[in-house]
Parts: sequence; structure tokens; C-alpha cells
Amino acid sequence: MVETPAGHRQTSRRISRRGLLAAGGVALGAGIGALAVGTASAGTGATGTASAAGGPALPRSPRFALDAPGHVLWRDKLLFNNTVLQALAFDNTRDELYTVQLMQGGQQLPGEDAPVAGAIRDLHGDMCLTRLDSTGTVLGHMFLTGFGHGVQIGVEPSPNGAYLWTETKAIADDGKHGWGSVLGRFPFVDGAILTPDSPSLRQYAPVPGADRTTASTDPVHDTITMRHRVDGHFRYALYLLPQLRAGVVKPIAEVAQPDVLATDFQGYATYGRYLYLIEGNAFGHTGSDRPTGNTVVTRVRWTDGVVEGRQLMTVANDMRFREPEGMAIQVGRGGAPRLAFGFAETISDTDSHKIATVCYLDQLTG
Repeated sequence: MVETPAGHRQTSRRISRRGLLAAGGVALGAGIGALAVGTASAGTGATGTASAAGGPALPRSPRFALDAPGHVLWRDKLLFNNTVLQALAFDNTRDELYTVQLMQGGQQLPGEDAPVAGAIRDLHGDMCLTRLDSTGTVLGHMFLTGFGHGVQIGVEPSPNGAYLWTETKAIADDGKHGWGSVLGRFPFVDGAILTPDSPSLRQYAPVPGADRTTASTDPVHDTITMRHRVDGHFRYALYLLPQLRAGVVKPIAEVAQPDVLATDFQGYATYGRYLYLIEGNAFGHTGSDRPTGNTVVTRVRWTDGVVEGRQLMTVANDMRFREPEGMAIQVGRGGAPRLAFGFAETISDTDSHKIATVCYLDQLTG
């Protein structure tokens, strides 16, 4: 990605997959209109960091213990394209995973006059969406043209399949990369090619005037987080997913992106009343040296925007490339939640094409 910058008994929140369908490290110091195509909008809402007055309360939840040992879900898997993994999200009702990446260069889609270079795909915001099973085996793909950079995505399971929440309507305001300007929701259809004007896509613009909009879903608490930029500053807004889907765009909480982030921003996830951010660079980048690297996860309270902790992640530190990419909540066996995050890897020392690894934290504290 190219974006810069206790004391309680351990508890666990568990939820069944049927219920979902129906409704490690070194510690670091801690230092939110109008919609297009069938969308909904609202004013900017509260500018503070607490829950909106009179609105729904934040869900109660324990915290992920950032200093607990990390685990590997699977390693070194090919995605549909060979570019860097950008983001991931789980369909926990089907034990499946979705990833996004920029389209690789040299591909020619129907209606295109010739194969398109990777730099042009990046400029236009053309992305590849891959569907995988729980072992990392590819089950299908889509191409999302003119959508964005893939900073983060969300999944909304349904009885008939998964809906994806992504950025869309890419704008290359930096002259190099296409970044989404609104949110989009659409069903996964294997082999389909979408544009921002596709009939199956519904757009949402909860914050008028915002750009760099992306989404992440919390499958346990049924919320959706939107990261966005207003007047050059990044913020996060937390919505009840069913309400936002229906066009009710009043957030239940808003926080500013904390100033403690020090390297490239790589993704985010919400679990209950806590927001988790991941940052870092691949090995070889300034400040990212083997074997520890500089991948850091930060935990932020949704109630007031306070940074509770920052932790260096050292799991899977024997990789060659190891660039952190994306976060998501996975519901593991028995309904136990996991804070998952991805790493991009190279195929070999002589082949720089990319493959993907997914890791997670699973220890909770009160």
C-alpha cells in the first residue's frame, strides 16, 4: 500500500455462524449529502469522539490482547492476480475469505483495446477481488474497475451469498493512485467485471465532501466502520450496518485518526468498542529491518478516541518481504473472535511476484 501517514479475567465473546447469518511482540508507548446511484446521505454529524447523543450505545466487548502471541492462519498462497495483497475480510458463515489487490499489468478486459500496464491500473483504481476458502485456495474472482486502491474492505454475509463493502468512484488526486470517494456495496458474482456505474452496485456517501473512503465490517457486533478524509485529515465513523445499508447514516461513534501512527497506514478493523489500526513497511524499507520489521497494531477506544496501546507484531518474521496489508475480524472455531491481518510476500528471492499470508491474534482481555 502507498499511504503515509487491564487487570480483568480474560473473557471471550462467542457467536454461532448461524447467528451471524441471521442477523506476537514488543510493547510500544501509547503516546466522520448526497449519494449517487441509489444511495443515502446525511450531514457530517457530531464532530467529537464520543457516541452520538441519544443514539444507540456502543456494543460492549473485551479487547484483543496486543501483546499475546500471534498465529498463522495460512501462508504463501496465490491470489487471482500476482500483485500485493491490499486488504481482506471474512465471510464467517461460510469459512471463506475475500481479498483485494490492484490488477496486475498486462491484462486486457472485454472492451479494452489492448493490455493495460500496472501503473495505469493503479491510476484508474482497477482492483482484483479474490474469493478463497479457509485454506487459502482460490474459489473465484471479480474485477472492480475504477474503484480505488483497496485500503480496506468489508463482507456482509447473506443467505444467498456474500455482499462486499468497498471504496468506489476512484479519483487520482495525487496523479499516481486511484482512491475511492464513496462506499459501494455489491454481491459477489464470480467472473464479473464491475464499474462504479454497474446496476448491482449501490453507493453510499455518509459524509458529504469526504474522500479516501473505505469500509471494514465487524461481523460479531454487526457494525461497519468508514475511514475517510475531510480537509486533509483522516477520521473514522462507526455505523450500525443494517441502518447504513437502509440509508440511515447517523454514526454511533466518531474518532480522529491518532497522531501516533509513524509509518505507512495499512488497514483497520473494529471489534465492539475498540478500533484497531495496522501500519508498517516491507523488509528493506527504512526502519523495517529483519527479523522484527516495523509492523505495529494500535488499539483505540471508540468512546473517546484515546490510544490504549501500540504493539510491534513479530509473528511470521521469517518472511522475505513481509509487508502488512489489511485487517479483519474472523470468527474461529467455537465462535471465538480473531483479529486477523495480512502480509504480502514474494514468491522467491528471484521472483518478486506477490503471494499472501494471513495471521491473527486471538487472546481477549476484559
